[in-house]
Amino acid sequence: MTIQIKTLDFEPKRQTFGHVARRLGGDKPATRYQEGTFDIQPTHNFHYKPLWEPDLWQYDVRKTAVVMEDWYKPLDPRQYYYATYNIARANMNQAVDRNFVFVEERGLLTKLSDTGRAGIQRGLLPMRHLHWGANMNMTEICQRGYGTAVTGPCIFSAGDHLGMAQIISRIGLALDGQTGTSLDAAKVVWLQDPAWQGVRQLIEDSFVERDWFQLYVAQTIGINAVLFPLVYRLAEPAWAESVLTVAMLTEFMNDWQAEETRWSDSVVRTVAAESGANRALVSQWAAHWIDRAVVSGRTLSAALLCDEGKAADTAGETARTRARALGLAI
Repeated sequence: MTIQIKTLDFEPKRQTFGHVARRLGGDKPATRYQEGTFDIQPTHNFHYKPLWEPDLWQYDVRKTAVVMEDWYKPLDPRQYYYATYNIARANMNQAVDRNFVFVEERGLLTKLSDTGRAGIQRGLLPMRHLHWGANMNMTEICQRGYGTAVTGPCIFSAGDHLGMAQIISRIGLALDGQTGTSLDAAKVVWLQDPAWQGVRQLIEDSFVERDWFQLYVAQTIGINAVLFPLVYRLAEPAWAESVLTVAMLTEFMNDWQAEETRWSDSVVRTVAAESGANRALVSQWAAHWIDRAVVSGRTLSAALLCDEGKAADTAGETARTRARALGLAI
């Protein structure tokens, strides 16, 4: 008896979905990112306009003042869709877990002096509320935005901010022996400490911004670019004896900042380059929100570092340099 093994090649009737093929200019093989991004958003046959905004459709290009010929131009250079995003974040979270195990097994946080614990409680733990505000902003952009190329990564960013708020919560729980008292105290700091009231006012003012792309600029070019580096990188002297421990536990934040910047820079650069009117608008928004972030950060910097706000000014100048590199007039 003989066994003969044969292989058969089946030619697929089409390489990808019709709407993707039309955008690519022919029936060509498409990546998962392209299939999960291009022309996913509904554009026709809505039943009725929202009662809370009756002059606009659910998905409407008029919800922002900037104008794009095609809102699928600002693609994500990371090419994140559901699977790749979750794989990347799972790997990053494993590194976070390993760092927490290292710190908790050695009791590095519980061995801190009262001054060191107070520095973390006042200077770091309230950041969980800022991340929660950023989560709300990115979710709002996803809700009001136009084009899956932008709104898809925005909901991923919202998830990132929620994750970072949880990391900070874990630091607080490790600090107080899982009782939660440090988180309660940090909430009081966020609500009442003069050092944080400028930051709190800034994020709360952003909640009422209705132009979704201005909100995108406010969050990514203003708040993210000024306040997060200020706390996670420039404020290291505030942690004093615990600087290495804090750096280990907030490693995710710094890695995320570099990655998210690559995406947000690509989006802002593409939108600003579309027209002179877009460039002028985005430049105006970027200047406004960077200035506001610097002003709010000065009070925080002065309180944490006793530097008269110099760290905030440094973060602001770095943000302005970044904005100019994107073609903005600042």
